[in-house]
Amino acid sequence: MDSILNLIGFANFGTVWQIILQVIILVVGFAFLIKGADWFVDGAAGIATKFGIPQLVIGLTIVAMGTSAPEAAVSITAAFDDNAGITIGNVVGSNILNILIILGITALVNPIKVQKSSQVIDIPVAFFASVLLLVLGWDGKVSRLDGIIMLVIFVAYLVYLFWDAKRPKKLDSSTEVTEEIVETKNVSLPKSLFFTVIGLVLIVAGSNCVVESATFIAEKAGLSQRFIGLTIVALGTSLPELFTSVTAAMKKNSDIAVGNIVGSNIFNIFFIVGLSGLIIPVPFEPLFRFDTIISGVAVLILLLFSLPKKRLSRVTGIIFLICYAVYFYIIW
Repeated sequence: MDSILNLIGFANFGTVWQIILQVIILVVGFAFLIKGADWFVDGAAGIATKFGIPQLVIGLTIVAMGTSAPEAAVSITAAFDDNAGITIGNVVGSNILNILIILGITALVNPIKVQKSSQVIDIPVAFFASVLLLVLGWDGKVSRLDGIIMLVIFVAYLVYLFWDAKRPKKLDSSTEVTEEIVETKNVSLPKSLFFTVIGLVLIVAGSNCVVESATFIAEKAGLSQRFIGLTIVALGTSLPELFTSVTAAMKKNSDIAVGNIVGSNIFNIFFIVGLSGLIIPVPFEPLFRFDTIISGVAVLILLLFSLPKKRLSRVTGIIFLICYAVYFYIIW
């Protein structure tokens, strides 16, 4: 970012002008995220329809991986730079934000349906991911062997998803409603692919703008690197999930809204931490044990509140936001 500032001549104008420039970049980043998320959801839903793949699977795979691209870029780069605080903090912080903030806000916008398959398989897998990270990192690092274990589990989970999507099964009422909504959209496959790719490009570009600008402003405010990693950077890299999930909820594609978040949490730990550990052993500081436990508790809270009526109400959304406020106060 400093090289860009020097190139366009703002670096010599003083800190005030730099902050003004960062605010402008921040706004542009938000604009990219909003439009990118809109196109990405439309494209993913179109692909699901054309190939007969349930939206839930699209949400848990393509959408989840696409919106987790910023986390992957930041964390893997941090692993190369031997910056474990960013690698682990970004992933764990994003997972906490995904459930307590993003699902909380999404539920406030529009109550979200949660399928039984998510309650039985996907949410427990997300909880297992947090537990596994805590266990493997308890000795103070995520080794190459730990990374291999995570990646193998991730591949096995993907294989199960596609096998489960293809086997005949009776859909519950919430799935039937979702499929009917999607089938009304007669969009060609090339156009769906185009929207998906362009949306993803805007999402990643917007996230990069927001993360770099927010981090610059936060550092000028004198915040610690750990706090920035767990909050500012985690929020920045989770913005695609936020905008995608809220957009999906507004379009009443709730399978994508929930699947996106749960899939992102699974992807963040098994793939991002796994690949980072495979590239180079990543130190796991004792302070992150608490944050990893909180990420697991957040998943349990999601399961608990979704069980009675298979949905997340607006009241549940408020409870999620309150829980995050308590966590934020503790780490502050």
